[in-house]
Amino acid sequence: MNLNELTITGIHEGLKKKEFSALELCKVYLDKLKEKDKEISAFLTITENLALSQAKKIDDVIQKDREIPHLAGIPLAVKDNILVEGVKCTAASKILENYIAPYDATVIKKLKEQDAVILGKTNLDEFAMGSSTENSAFGSTKNPADLTRVSGGSSGGSAAAVAANLCIFALGSDTGGSIRQPASFCGVVGLKPTYGAVSRYGLIAFASSLDQIGPITKTVEDCKIVFNAIKGKDPMDSTSVESKVSNLKFQISSLRIGVPKEYFVKGMSPEVEKVMEEAIKKYEEMGAKISEISLPHTEYALPCYYIIAPSEASANLARYDGIKYGYSTASKKQKTTNNLLDVYLQSREEGFGAEVRRRIMLGTYVLSAGYYEAYYLRAQKVRTLIKEDFDKAFEKVDVIFTPVSSTPAFKLGEKIEDPLAMYLSDIFTASINLAGLPAISIPVGKVKNLPVGFQIIGKPFEENTILETGEIFEKTYVDSSSITTN
Repeated sequence: MNLNELTITGIHEGLKKKEFSALELCKVYLDKLKEKDKEISAFLTITENLALSQAKKIDDVIQKDREIPHLAGIPLAVKDNILVEGVKCTAASKILENYIAPYDATVIKKLKEQDAVILGKTNLDEFAMGSSTENSAFGSTKNPADLTRVSGGSSGGSAAAVAANLCIFALGSDTGGSIRQPASFCGVVGLKPTYGAVSRYGLIAFASSLDQIGPITKTVEDCKIVFNAIKGKDPMDSTSVESKVSNLKFQISSLRIGVPKEYFVKGMSPEVEKVMEEAIKKYEEMGAKISEISLPHTEYALPCYYIIAPSEASANLARYDGIKYGYSTASKKQKTTNNLLDVYLQSREEGFGAEVRRRIMLGTYVLSAGYYEAYYLRAQKVRTLIKEDFDKAFEKVDVIFTPVSSTPAFKLGEKIEDPLAMYLSDIFTASINLAGLPAISIPVGKVKNLPVGFQIIGKPFEENTILETGEIFEKTYVDSSSITTN
């Protein structure tokens, strides 16, 4: 039995039957992590002592023949912008290089209540700003499918860790595609829940009206288990809500699938488009009804996103001033100054990376006097139009199918010097965050041996529908790599 390749349910059953212990499982993952992560760089921190103590606690419960939660003993990784009490939380930034989290994020608290085992914290683009995990202050994460290519971003470390079997599942955050795009690039499942479905308390904020925590897993079934464990209203997050779960029996024959014509555009890789078409055709063969729909304001989603997100980032990141906590030039003898403004400016200049500084400047400019109405206010109006496009589409269909990315994973260094080209990586994902909808990326094929995922978008708080839609494909076409182009 290869413990590294089991799913959540497989491990749960194995632990209950005492086929292996939680401690044995934990050590297998820690050993592989230490050996293989040298070439992938998915992790920033390994929490070995925490993991071993959590695993031992589970074994003590099992030995007493008590019932254990479904996630008990399951090794997981956490994106390093989600707080785990007593563990470093850097957001992959020099400005928080030595910051120790003083409390657990709500999602971590829920997973600890389930007795899950935390192996460590994963790499990301600094403050989750990026699409390749190349903006990290601590080095890039490589794609396990091809070490010369990016793992995607900003949750690239989490996606790579799952894809390389360094953990069973991982948590990521999604602001404009940061769970779905790396999941697609690495060939795993990534769910961006409805805005408010999962508490953001304990998530280091990037853009508060767009950020959402979600799971990255090996299978859709695992994704469903983790989502159900972390969702729900939280008194510590006023934007969170308690969603009602639909108990309707899922029938593929009654499923209405919309395919927006605006998402199959010039510039998309022909091979990716072919994989998408094959996947849609397979749903049609299973009995689903496919129809073309229109989301007319799609072309404005990306510029709208890159006005709203930097604006919120400039406000959220104002707290890193070199005074209260984090990196500060005031503590460096050679830069001792009595000028408070100099401490602010020098600390932020040295603590933030180029991409973070770029977005702060862009956001500050957009929000400044004379430009607020021309840019930010107009972007919010366009955001409403984008949401209305989806509302109208969902009057006719149950789910919407789109690509996640126009290409498979690109080469390391290919786009890092061209911010605009990098921003275009979010072209198929950003509109979902603007509209606050749930969406999932599931692996459906390969292009030149590189994984390709496609996106299933659902109505607000109908995660069950998109999970069921993805799971039926997974169960019917177990070897998703069967859809392959050379």
